[in-house]
Amino acid sequence: MSSAHSTVVRPADPTFQSALKLATIFAAIKLLLHVATNLWQAHIGYGYFRDELYYIICGRNLAWGYVDHGPGVAIQAKLALALFGKSLVGLRLLSAIGGAGRVFLTGILAWSLGGRRPSQGLAMLGVLIAPQYLGTDSFLSMNSFESVFWMGCLLALILIVRGGSEKLWICFGLSAGLGLLNKPSMAFFLFALLAALLLTPQRRLLFSKWAAAGIVLLILIALPNLLWQIHNHWPTLEFLRNGQLENKNIKLSPVAFIGKQILNLQPATILIWGAGLVWFLHNPLAKNWRWLGLTYLFFLAVMMALHSKDYYVAPIYPILFAAGGIAWEQRLASRQRVADNRVFAFPILEAVLLVIGLLVLPLAIPVMQPRTWIAYTKALHLYNPSDNTENQSSGLLPQFYADRFGWQEEVDQVSRIYHSLSPEDQAKVGIYGSNYGEASAINFLGHGLPTAISGHNSYWLWGPGGASGDVMIVINGATPEEMHKFYDSVEIAGRMDNPYSMPYERRNIYLVRGRRKNILGDWLSFKHYI
Repeated sequence: MSSAHSTVVRPADPTFQSALKLATIFAAIKLLLHVATNLWQAHIGYGYFRDELYYIICGRNLAWGYVDHGPGVAIQAKLALALFGKSLVGLRLLSAIGGAGRVFLTGILAWSLGGRRPSQGLAMLGVLIAPQYLGTDSFLSMNSFESVFWMGCLLALILIVRGGSEKLWICFGLSAGLGLLNKPSMAFFLFALLAALLLTPQRRLLFSKWAAAGIVLLILIALPNLLWQIHNHWPTLEFLRNGQLENKNIKLSPVAFIGKQILNLQPATILIWGAGLVWFLHNPLAKNWRWLGLTYLFFLAVMMALHSKDYYVAPIYPILFAAGGIAWEQRLASRQRVADNRVFAFPILEAVLLVIGLLVLPLAIPVMQPRTWIAYTKALHLYNPSDNTENQSSGLLPQFYADRFGWQEEVDQVSRIYHSLSPEDQAKVGIYGSNYGEASAINFLGHGLPTAISGHNSYWLWGPGGASGDVMIVINGATPEEMHKFYDSVEIAGRMDNPYSMPYERRNIYLVRGRRKNILGDWLSFKHYI
């Protein structure tokens, strides 16, 4: 009986019931939006995203870890294919559900911090229309679930601070452990959270048997991935180090990095999440929540210091949106719509958010055909080719869109080359892609072809299969002269040349024979973690 009275969230709590219903409605809107736009994308010619193809093949090679991501997205891909087959909408449905979960948790977080319907509605609307989240949740990715795990941790701690049962640390441990399996960046968030707690009176939360139990649980959940990393000689650390050494990502100054945060979330939304940060750090009514503002600042500082991709900060913003809704609610408490507890209590701001959101929607989700998109963004000056997160030219379309073109053409070309071979050559030919997108397109979209191999990231760990190099179909950016250094016979048998694809995917497809070194014995030289 005493345990029931110590828990904050009770079925009889009318404010929680109201918040739950409202959060469910907003989450359903988010989910339906992605289902509709994914159906439309397939209709107007956009295909599988490069990373989606890779994750699908990872799902066929289930493991406790991968070179460049955790096991969570591989399981997600495996489950989606089992349930929906090759449907583009079905493949992306779980990520859309993850995005809906982010919106849902934003509303519940606003409630847990003391907000009513006006703050909950404003916070969820801001998260719902943020371009970063719209893009992230529109394809198969581990990123859509990051906020669910991060915000799950924060919600558990907030409820404990409010007087809830310390057994909620078990929920914290479960969420944190699954988050670590989803993506390693969860570790940086947890360290920032720990530092923030230690610097505030809420450090007392850490010194209990239930806190210890939660931490032990998260370690146990994440342990298989740690053991996998050790067994495979820390491939993820090598991957991250190579990214730094090879200058893969654009390195932004602190000012530019913060500027990207504002753009990624839509400039108008800074009026919400920016207000939330100020509320956490300075408002007397938020003195118990200072640690939440500090967690954001510490995490932001670490990401800037590491020159990480700007979108790595995105999972933490729902808590700022939740606080921002409360800041607006408290500031305008005397307004009639706020006093009446309306969901949309700030009509001017909310109208601005929606209008800008509609204008920039094509930058987040491909809802226009490529030619229309190019004309639209040119007319409104919305696209700058230098806005990519990597040091690669993306051509006519940004990389996020360009990586959806050219894969079926590649498979068709390779199929034609393969079927032109004699039965003897077909029995021994190998197919090599220089990156995981090229190899995965063959392995997922191809029919009756040998399994493609690659030295790129997790593909290198899977090995060369039965390929020896005697007869190979090779997709890479090398010149014929460069290929002659490795093979006795080199023939340009096909070409990838989709005008909307990434420029480095407009390349030759070679039929080569007589590799001077057997691939199996020379496999280490193919290794490319980047």
